[in-house]
Amino acid sequence: MIENLIQRFSKAASMQRWNDHIRPVKFTELDKQAHKMVIAYVIARFEEDHMGAGSVDWIALIEGGIFEFLHRTILTDIKPPVFHRMMKEKGYELNKHVFKKLETDLDGLDEDFQQRFRDYYLKQSNTLERRILRAAHYLATQWEFKIIYHTAPFIYGIDKTKENIENQIEDHYDLIGVQKILLGKKSFGFIDLCGQLRFQKRWAHIPRIPETSVLGHMFIVAATSYLCTMEMGIEPCPKRFYNNFYAGLFHDLPEVLTKDIISPVKGSVEGLKEIIKDYEDFQMKEELFPLLPRPWHDDMKYFSESEFENKVQENQKIFLGVNFQDLNEKYNKDEYSPLDGELLHAVDRLAAFIEAKLSIDHGIKSTELEEAAENIYHEYEGRTISGIDFGRIFDYFKE
Repeated sequence: MIENLIQRFSKAASMQRWNDHIRPVKFTELDKQAHKMVIAYVIARFEEDHMGAGSVDWIALIEGGIFEFLHRTILTDIKPPVFHRMMKEKGYELNKHVFKKLETDLDGLDEDFQQRFRDYYLKQSNTLERRILRAAHYLATQWEFKIIYHTAPFIYGIDKTKENIENQIEDHYDLIGVQKILLGKKSFGFIDLCGQLRFQKRWAHIPRIPETSVLGHMFIVAATSYLCTMEMGIEPCPKRFYNNFYAGLFHDLPEVLTKDIISPVKGSVEGLKEIIKDYEDFQMKEELFPLLPRPWHDDMKYFSESEFENKVQENQKIFLGVNFQDLNEKYNKDEYSPLDGELLHAVDRLAAFIEAKLSIDHGIKSTELEEAAENIYHEYEGRTISGIDFGRIFDYFKE
């Protein structure tokens, strides 16, 4: 059932990282995996620019990121040196343990997807996509570690940790994207800005457990959208998977420039929503797009503008408001670049509902949280969107 997997995604917000170090801020596994996938996108785009279109298997990259995230949700408490030693010497047994733990979560999902997950660990190969994910993993780790290192550089063994991370990154220096990021210029500026979304908390005005960041929320929406795309009951084209995942991953990107303005504030003054949207668009053009190569701008706009509307591209024009049936029957081809915005919106609201419900279930509740959960639930009660029975999923989390 897809509900079990979504629940596991959400629990990663409680998994602490670097809990044997002095930390000025809280680092979670969910945020690390989210940042890693942003960095992987940047590296993969540079590789594709360098090697030509089609050189990166984007579906393999996205699924590899999801597989590695699931793997770490089971084994995240093991310290990295111990983890890598155990994987080297007892990898088969550890992987079997992970498969056993995730058996219930994966039950009912596409069987080919389940098999690809098992094969990813049982038939390991040094593909370009795996190398990109490994490089992104160490770059995301280094980003966290720099904050820790500057806080307490005197801690015993910390210089050895620093050296190990740097050595792992050097092993991936042949990747163009890694070279660009390590220059510390524009590309690094983009991933640094995205990293700052770790510090922006969702529902910031309300006490809540576990706290989730905007970046972590974006990754949950991305991964859930990908799974829902897989479960639509049709055979989506690869570009549709790509768009639905990355639109989820970048849908709140403007918030790095405006902060997370809560819905009640946006709706409290007539016309305020439009003003905020105009300002976000302006800031994206002025501050964020200049950090990315020009050929990427159209993709980033496609992911972050009118992101909750079904849309396609035809003859270099974008058409909004395409109904689900037409997406399936007329536009389900890479050439049309279909994106299921309605699905994305439902998943975004589902993620918000789960965030509220988890806190209420932990005993940290308020009138605002309870009202928000109730309102979102009634909005989707009994509804099927983009072929997915969201009514059933909301019922699962309500109970």
